[in-house]
Amino acid sequence: MSVRDKVRRLLGLAVLLGCLFGPISIAFGQLTGEVVALDSPGRSALQTGVRLERSGQWLDAIEHYEKSLKSWSGNSELKYGLRRSKIHFGISRRYSDSSFERSLVTKSRHDALALFDEVLAQVRLQFVEPISSTSFVAHGTESLYLALASEKFVATHLAGVDSERIKRFRSILRKQYWNKPVAHRAAARQTVEEVCTLASSTVGLSAGAVVMEYVFGGCNALDDYSNVLTPDRLEDLYGNIEGEFVGLGIEMKSEMGQGLLLVNVLPGSPAEAGGLLAGDHIVAIDSRDCRNMTTDEAARMLRGQPNSRVRLAVESLDSGNVRSNWFTRRAVKVKSIPVAKIIDKDNGIAYLRMTAFQKTTPSELDSALAKLRREGMRALIWDVRGNPGGLLTAAVEILDRFIDEGVLVSTKGRSRDQNYVYSAHRVGTSNVPMVLLVDGNSASASEIVAGAIRDHHRGTIVGRKTYGKWSVQSIFPQRASTGFRLTTAKFYSPDGHTLGKIGVKPDVVIEAPAKRQTFFRGNPDPEDDADLRAGRDVLRRKLGSR
Repeated sequence: MSVRDKVRRLLGLAVLLGCLFGPISIAFGQLTGEVVALDSPGRSALQTGVRLERSGQWLDAIEHYEKSLKSWSGNSELKYGLRRSKIHFGISRRYSDSSFERSLVTKSRHDALALFDEVLAQVRLQFVEPISSTSFVAHGTESLYLALASEKFVATHLAGVDSERIKRFRSILRKQYWNKPVAHRAAARQTVEEVCTLASSTVGLSAGAVVMEYVFGGCNALDDYSNVLTPDRLEDLYGNIEGEFVGLGIEMKSEMGQGLLLVNVLPGSPAEAGGLLAGDHIVAIDSRDCRNMTTDEAARMLRGQPNSRVRLAVESLDSGNVRSNWFTRRAVKVKSIPVAKIIDKDNGIAYLRMTAFQKTTPSELDSALAKLRREGMRALIWDVRGNPGGLLTAAVEILDRFIDEGVLVSTKGRSRDQNYVYSAHRVGTSNVPMVLLVDGNSASASEIVAGAIRDHHRGTIVGRKTYGKWSVQSIFPQRASTGFRLTTAKFYSPDGHTLGKIGVKPDVVIEAPAKRQTFFRGNPDPEDDADLRAGRDVLRRKLGSR
């Protein structure tokens, strides 16, 4: 799953959303541009990454470092470049989030430290792996150190402060607080309080700004899926879980210089009604050019109250023409099964696309299967390509429709209430021959499905290896309308496998398509979709052998 796709979609409550930064000692690093112990191509890769960082293109830098590390996996400078870029990206996201600035960074010293205490307590009690207070605080120090080099952070909190004073404060952080031993939670709070006092006296930095770097940055000691959620991001997450939110009904990602690529346009949304299509680019929002905006900056402008309006200028994928139109924000119902139809009438082969595992997905599936049976379904292609996951309970309920007995999935965590075995019930099971389509963006709940289908020999898996995210997140409400999404368990397939960072390998491997598929445009066509074509051929052979 690409970095942009991870950012694009948030799904989860007891959610399946595992490692960015582990409980490790942090080495000091900065943008020096110097390269050692790399061959010429490697030197070029590092220089390119540094250039992207210096221009603030954090997502591009992250993707560049990840790609480079496939060739030079052991290189420490490339690894730290990736780490540094991810931290800077998180800082940039926070300071593009109005709810962070409104509700969190303005907190008093007392209230900010109370939130820090809550978050650290949850980590120590619930995180799937033991994490020391030293590690959590050290990652917060690192985040604050890098924030002091962030244009957005400095512009917000330190405008007019002499750069030498900021440099001096950063030097003190590095020399006195870098990996400072912290014996327990009370000592962790005391350390953060010391830094607050130092920040105030040295550069006039508010306690709220300091503590939030320890709250959010401390989570870098955990994994990719554990983080504090601002009020707006918590609201978005719950909207995704419920399958309803207020907005235009688009999923987008920034493509610098081109605008905001519409990855998906949801059926029945204001965007669809206004003629927007996946593959188009938004180039202006309310007459403001957005070709060089980040996804978060654009999302901030697109967010609004129900019935409010926004004017978009959109460049068409098909014609290249730019058109402008007004769009009214409203509640949008998100269907997790946008397509369910017969694609081969002669053989009764049906196709069902599932884009998420949300609260409504089991009932949507029941309706879709009933419709397909009426239309003559004899076999099913179930498509979870690009599906990033969702609710554990939804995945279990859905698998129970196709597997009649035995274990579907199990979970194991540090606390007893995270250890559970989910089993099938024979009643209501469908036994139609089945193909499951997967790819590298099939994650979490999609992998629960793939693991169960493989272990129970319930169908044929076609496509590419899945993402490899085999962990469970729980959502813990926090003060000030925030939340904490924390990895509390790992999940295991029926045969006892957990495939974090490995993924499920298909039975039939198909080479990745040359360009990104836009699943909401047009109808599923096996002639234009190699995965779908292979799945159809597998089922034709199975039906012919009956």
